[in-house]
Amino acid sequence: MEHYDWNDGWLFAPVFTPALVQPDRAEELTPVRVPHTVKPLPYNYCNENDYQRLSGYRKEFFAPKEWEGRTVLLTFGAVAHDATVFCNGRRMFHHGCGYTAFTVDLTAALRLGQKNVVAVRCDSREDLNIPPFGGQLDGLTYGGIYRAVSLDIKEPAYLRDIFIEAKAEGDFRIYSSTVGETVGCTLQAEIRSPSGSRALYQGELSLPIVGTLNGVHPWSLEHPSLYTLTVRLIRPGTNGLPDRVLDERSTRFGFRTLQFVAGGLYLNGQRVELRGLNRHQSYAYQGYAMPDSIQRLDAQLLKKELGCNAVRTSHCPPSPAFLDACDELGILVFTEMPGWQHLGDDTWKAQALQNCREMVCQYRNHPSIFLWGVRVSGSADDEAFYKRTNETVRRLDPTRPTAGARSSRKSQLLEDVYAYNDYSYRGRGPGCEARGNVTPDTRKGYLISEFGGQQFPAKAFDDEPHRLAQALRYAAVLNDSIAQQGVAGSFGWCMTDYNTHREFGSGDRVSYHGVMDLFRNPKLSAAVYASQKTPRAPSDIVLEVSSGMALGDLPGGIPVACWVFTNAESVRLYRDNDFVAEFAPDRRGRFAALPHPPIEIQDFVGSLLEKYEGLDRAAAPQVAAILNEMRRDAMELSPLSRARMLSLRLSAQELLRMYYKYIGVLGSPTSVYRFEAVWHGRAVKTVIREPVQSVRLECTVHNPILTDGPTWDCAAVSLRAIDQNGNLLPYCSEAVQLSVEGPVEILGPSVVPLRGGMAGTYLATTGEAGRAVLHCKMEGALDTEAVLTIRCREESRA
Repeated sequence: MEHYDWNDGWLFAPVFTPALVQPDRAEELTPVRVPHTVKPLPYNYCNENDYQRLSGYRKEFFAPKEWEGRTVLLTFGAVAHDATVFCNGRRMFHHGCGYTAFTVDLTAALRLGQKNVVAVRCDSREDLNIPPFGGQLDGLTYGGIYRAVSLDIKEPAYLRDIFIEAKAEGDFRIYSSTVGETVGCTLQAEIRSPSGSRALYQGELSLPIVGTLNGVHPWSLEHPSLYTLTVRLIRPGTNGLPDRVLDERSTRFGFRTLQFVAGGLYLNGQRVELRGLNRHQSYAYQGYAMPDSIQRLDAQLLKKELGCNAVRTSHCPPSPAFLDACDELGILVFTEMPGWQHLGDDTWKAQALQNCREMVCQYRNHPSIFLWGVRVSGSADDEAFYKRTNETVRRLDPTRPTAGARSSRKSQLLEDVYAYNDYSYRGRGPGCEARGNVTPDTRKGYLISEFGGQQFPAKAFDDEPHRLAQALRYAAVLNDSIAQQGVAGSFGWCMTDYNTHREFGSGDRVSYHGVMDLFRNPKLSAAVYASQKTPRAPSDIVLEVSSGMALGDLPGGIPVACWVFTNAESVRLYRDNDFVAEFAPDRRGRFAALPHPPIEIQDFVGSLLEKYEGLDRAAAPQVAAILNEMRRDAMELSPLSRARMLSLRLSAQELLRMYYKYIGVLGSPTSVYRFEAVWHGRAVKTVIREPVQSVRLECTVHNPILTDGPTWDCAAVSLRAIDQNGNLLPYCSEAVQLSVEGPVEILGPSVVPLRGGMAGTYLATTGEAGRAVLHCKMEGALDTEAVLTIRCREESRA
């Protein structure tokens, strides 16, 4: 058994010609490393026709004579979207799905002891008769060999697949399938615990291996314990010879029990309130073609930065590396078959059914996956077709429920869970529809698979009221999905902005539906999710203030709403170092169902009137209430406030003077506002709002230690313009000049504009180890730089 990473040494032809597959082909081609995209695109105003092409890949390799009598298997993690593989000019395999892996047996076409050529005909045109194509698509689909490639040398008999069903109590069943002549062979299964202890079990090829492992640690969101299963195919020795291991396969898994019922999702007997986002697997410039470290980073952002416990992979199976990270971090995954709204002809449906098979067989050992999406997202009912997808998936994996996101009420429910795209919220009223008005069967599970997004997109550079409105909409739907009995949870649309077709988005080929931008920089709405995390240390406290406290940013210069998104116990407000008031979450208000409701700052006067105006303790709160009402209602006075003015003998002129002094209007002297997050009785985080005195460029490398091998690695870089207090400057749009020294290269342009005060870039390794430095220059700010370390992993090559 030999394994080779096959991500280097490829040649790329942007236009495929039949001669590309021939062994003696000699033409000037472009050397590339996998993952690869057929055409990098600009950040916005891209052209989706650029990546729709018939292109080709080619790789030469030497096949040693020692491979005689063995099986040579070439596996592609994903090729977008229709791939035909050739070996030495011979057509070997065709695969019609851009989102699942496939394996090609090269054995029959190899020339042992000689140079060989593998070529791939890659069709990324969107008129293919395969999912997700056939209708209009919200989201680009890109092209290329965009996941890793590997070569395995095996015996003629080998293990094709292994699958383990493992319950939280320790009961398990191990299934396996083989290829080749296996008469007389046996199986050995080894389970290794997180602590390293091992247990061995013997079995027969035709039967599952059944057993119970005592003292297991179940996989959960808080403690995602992972075990390793290794299955060996053994041929017993004869004539005194020892047994021989023909093949072995390993996979990680978790002991856990899932139940999805009318009351919600239960993991190991405990109800889980799903709080998640939808995730596209695309990135600026590169589309789908990013290495494992970047895929894993998205999972880390979801869990650690955004506080999500679940994700829906829209609308396709994701990278295995992303799922590995979800397994490790404790994130529940709702993954689904490729497609969006459109159902095609019988040929199309046959491929869709095959996509379901591949999705389940390749991903069913991941404990993070809790739900299979067996309907094309948003598609119409099709009883015959969806009966087949449900039956197929349940046969391949009886341990998980099925679902399918739909956009209509009372749709035919063949699945175990009614997943509904609920875009009903318009900024007032209930945040989501009543479950009983949507699902045709309230005895089954129910969740909200999408909300937000298109109803109220927000750019990072939109004005303050718009950004706040989007955040409060997310909070409303999150709150009401929790408050409504029988709703298992919700998935907001969506995690990040994404490139899209001309029919969607904002006209610049970007859908600004995300709580983060394309570079994974957070918008204000990201704080809605982040603030729902349960803090365990001061570093876990979130404190995000919606207002920049700049009157000129608001319509008419009238200060309006100010909200704080936080998971602290309370927030203290200071004005020019004077304590104003302390605010706690309203546990009876609009957002009372949230673990940590956002806090509206409604009092900007507090006890200042006693201190500076000499008002007594009875009058001061009444006058403060009038001033805060005027702030809230654009200086309008209610009848109650007018009556209070009379009783207090307060003239309109005097009231206006105090309003100018303590609330302010355009042209008034600016104040310094300090917000403090209080946790366990002390201030642990501070936000200061005051006029900008200096501008700094902040450069953050999210993964500064890179490993080149088994393919190229990549660093994700965030750029932000901030003031002297670390506040984002949302209207800074200066250009940042980027340059590097050392063994990395910039993906995308070397000059990037700030959008909403934020930007980003990606740095790819070049195959060498060493120290790299990213230099960043911006007009009006000091230069900044970031240091990266690149290591090279030695790998075997064929």
